[in-house]
Formats: sequence, structure tokens, C-alpha cells
Amino acid sequence: MNSLRGTGVALITPFTENRDIDFPALRYVSKFILDQGVDYLVVMGTTGEAATLSEEEQEAVISTVMNTVDGQAPIVIGIGGNNTHSVSSRIQKWESAYSPAAILSVSPYYNKPTQEGIYQHYAYLASHMEGPLILYNVPGRTSSNILPETTLKLANTFPNIIGIKEASTELSQIVPVLSARPDGFLVLSGDDANTVALIAVGGDGVISVAANAIPGIFSSMVKEALEGDFHAARTKLMLIYEQLELNFVEGNPAGVKMAMAIQNLCKKHVRLPLVDGSQTLRKALEKAMTPA
Repeated sequence: MNSLRGTGVALITPFTENRDIDFPALRYVSKFILDQGVDYLVVMGTTGEAATLSEEEQEAVISTVMNTVDGQAPIVIGIGGNNTHSVSSRIQKWESAYSPAAILSVSPYYNKPTQEGIYQHYAYLASHMEGPLILYNVPGRTSSNILPETTLKLANTFPNIIGIKEASTELSQIVPVLSARPDGFLVLSGDDANTVALIAVGGDGVISVAANAIPGIFSSMVKEALEGDFHAARTKLMLIYEQLELNFVEGNPAGVKMAMAIQNLCKKHVRLPLVDGSQTLRKALEKAMTPA
């Protein structure tokens, strides 16, 4: 799955002041990001605020992005939840409707399944879908962790499980997967600040939040790291590191939407229970984004 190496962007969903979906901004942002050198888009993930969109709104966002991109880059669709059969049903429906490059599916949250439960959840999904599946491990949000042995068992059992977005920053979590993964299995960073380090130990790229706002420098950094030019990649990382951290001070995607609003790419608005970024955050981002 070389088309999904490099920089994927966990695409935001822009909103108007009334918190309706801002479709003109969605089209503009999608084109802007891809024009800056990003490799693919991920629609309806956490950063896209999928949890606060109805299924009809989610489908409208996916259709808009698909029509805007028009085959110029791969599109991955995020579909997750803690009801295995419901998730599977939506995967089948959206695979048929949109033919995405892959499905990204977060480990079940709130239920706190055992490792066997996580394995059986993904086994069911993989066995009832046609295309590729990317696991998503984000323990800070799900309150459960996909252990390396579970990832490897899934990767070696189901050929259509093609990778994992790993939001753990622990090398003890990541290195065992890298050292024993089957050929072609992708290990993608789910943490912007950790991306260069993950590539340095053998990772394949990132699904990024920050690249919504700074796609050019971020995707260039990832390309340099993948090519082994870590001096250049580190230099870029140091330039943007403060902004990467500020993106999460008031929650995601409030931070990155504020960074985008500063550049007039879209408005800063998010949907409840998230709240818009503060003026304090705006000032901090403006300072961090000002060229030295």
C-alpha cells in the first residue's frame, strides 16, 4: 500500500458560525492541502468531528471530498464505534458507495474490551468487508490499548488488515510491531510530534492533524525523513514543534482550526461538546506561526 505511505491528513470538517457544515470551505481546504504535497486524505476521523455529525452529514462530507479530489489522491474513510455489528454494517455500506482506498477504524472505546475482544472485533470487521482495513490505536481516547501481539496476530491472519495508525508514543509499543510485521504492513504515526522518531525506527509516515494547517512544511518533513535525510527533517520539526503542541492545548480540532482561521482557510468553529479556541490560544498560535 505504497500510496498510503507518507503524509495523510485527518481532514477537519469546517463549520459556519451556525455550526452547519461549510461545504465551500471543505472543498477549498481539501484542494489546498493536496496542492501542498500531501499524499492522501482521511475523512471522518476524530479531527473531522465525526462523533458530532449525523450519518447523513457524514455521507455529505465524504461525497463532497470525493467529488472535489476526483481521483487525484487516495481517500481513506474513518468508521469506528463500540458496536461491532453496527460498524461492520457502515463499512459495507460506505465501501459499496465510495470505494475508498482503505477504512481506518478506531479500537472500540468505552466498553474497554480485553485483547481477545479487540482481536475478535477487528476479525469480524476484516471478514465482512471487501477492501483494506487500517487499525487505529489511540489509548488516550479509547481507554484500552491494542498490544503489539494483538496487532501482529491480526496482521498475520487477515491480509486485508494492511496497517495501523499508532498514537502511542512508547517505542516499546511500536518497535515490536515494526520488527515482526508482515511485508507491506504499514505503521503510521498518530502523533504529529512523534512522526520523525517513528520513521527513524522504521515507520511509514503519519496521519496528521497539523498538516491541515501546514501541509507544505509537514509533508516535506515526512518525505525527508522517509528518504533518510533526518537532519533536514529535524530542522523542520524544530521550526513547527511549538505549533504542534499548541494544537492540543485546548483540544483537537479546536487548535488546528484556529491555526487555519488565522490563515483564512476556514472558520475556527467546532461543535459541542467542544468549544472554539480562545483568544489566548489564537495569540499563542500567531506567535508560534510567525517566521523567525
